Amino acid sequence: MKEFVEYIVKNLVDNPDKVRINEIGGTHTLIIELSVEKSDIGKIIGKKGKTINAIRTLLMSVASRNGIRVNLEIIEDDDDDDEEEKEEEKS
Repeated sequence: MKEFVEYIVKNLVDNPDKVRINEIGGTHTLIIELSVEKSDIGKIIGKKGKTINAIRTLLMSVASRNGIRVNLEIIEDDDDDDEEEKEEEKS
């Protein structure tokens, strides 16, 4: 499942090297946490959430064939590096 999401997402974003995916598995449920560059979040979500909903629909279809449930979450990282760079520029 991780590879499936990774393939789709990396082909949608401008910074594929910044894509991070974490799988948290339970007995019958799989949670997939997706983290991308801030500038790419809009590309993943799409207009009115259509892109992310399409990805979730595909995941649910694959998961149901395997007898599990899946939940895809987009994780927003607070980039401390960006804040540090801005502070250095002010100095």
